[in-house]
Parts: sequence; C-alpha cells; structure tokens
Amino acid sequence: MGQTLGEILDEAACGRFPEADGGTTVVRAPNARDTGVIAFTAHSVVFTDEDPEWVYALLDGADCDALAATMHPRFLTALLDRTGRVTDTIDLLTVATWLPGAAETELREVTDPVHPRAVSARRRRDGVRVWEADGGVLVLGRGVADRWEVAVEVDEGARHRGLGRELAVAARHLVPPGEPLWSQQAAGNARSIRAFQAAGYRPVGSEVLLHPGGPWREGARS
Repeated sequence: MGQTLGEILDEAACGRFPEADGGTTVVRAPNARDTGVIAFTAHSVVFTDEDPEWVYALLDGADCDALAATMHPRFLTALLDRTGRVTDTIDLLTVATWLPGAAETELREVTDPVHPRAVSARRRRDGVRVWEADGGVLVLGRGVADRWEVAVEVDEGARHRGLGRELAVAARHLVPPGEPLWSQQAAGNARSIRAFQAAGYRPVGSEVLLHPGGPWREGARS
C-alpha cells in the first residue's frame, strides 16, 4: 500500500485496495484544504495533519464495532472539533476509467468565472471547468490529493430521462488519457448512485471530507 493518500487512491483506482485487516492507516493531509476519512473494505485511511497517536487513541476508545469506528459520529465529531472544520455528509466514493474519443452528449463550456457552480466547486477543487447541456451541468476539477473529480446536476424538469447518466459518461471523455475519474454520491441519493453506476463508476468505499470553515480560493494550496 502507498505511503501517501495520492498513492493509495491510485492503487484503489486500479482495484488494489489496502489489506482488509480491520486496521486504520493515518497519512498526512495532501494539502491545507483536504482532511478526511476514506473507509475501504475492512480498512480505513485517515488523512490529517493531527498527531496519528491521537487518532489511534480516539479510535481505540470508540464504543462501537472497530470496523465502523472511523465513520462513527463520535469520532468524526471529535476530529471536527479538534481541527475546527466543517462537513456535509458521508459519501459513496466511486471511480471510473477514461474513455477515448468525444462525448456523445452535446456540451457547451461555460467560461463565466462567477457561474454559481464554478464558484461553489472552486471551494473544493482546483482547475475547475464547467459545461452545460440541455437540462444539466457538468463540473470537472482536481480535488482530494489532486485527483480528477466530477459532479453533475440535472434540472428538475429534465429528470428521469437518463441525462445524469449521460453527463457522467461524458465526463469520462474529458479527463486526460489514462487518468481515473472520481465522484462522490451521498449515501441517501439513490438516484445519483444509480446514474453513476450505470455510467460505469465503481464503488470503492465511503468518504467524509472535512472542509475549512471559510471559503477556499482556487490555487490556495499549502
């Protein structure tokens, strides 16, 4: 298993996961923006600049199944309190491979820097680009550990027609050749999960990201 979060993610994208030994690996946060937890099958990775011994002691004292400790609300709350960060939800983490050629879905790139989706995405990703399709939006950028990440949004009136799946497939044509493409779906958003899996994205684990309390500007890396 790699020693950095980026190496671990690269291995996972190729189907090589941490050993399912019930353990937890603590690695340094890849930058000042990204802190969090990824739970693979029977092995978790915590990426933070906090003292690893503090993390392990907190997990050892968790009053729950050891396999669930890193995603337990008490552990996450303690990590949030110690780092002064905020979070939204626990996501399903998925990954897909690059596809050659042009996307079949007609896309129009948005160059407006204050487009609402661009502004929102730049708080969590670098190099953000936004495309619009009839009834939907596709956002692409470099996220956690510099991985390529995609998010899509479908207008209410355009739902139930397969557009979410089409946009998720289109994104696979937009990343550089050979690069994996990651996406997160909230565990309760069954519609999004179905769309991304139908578009060829494979589940690799669960993820919770801890964000800085204030806005994050594009390019402000440590």
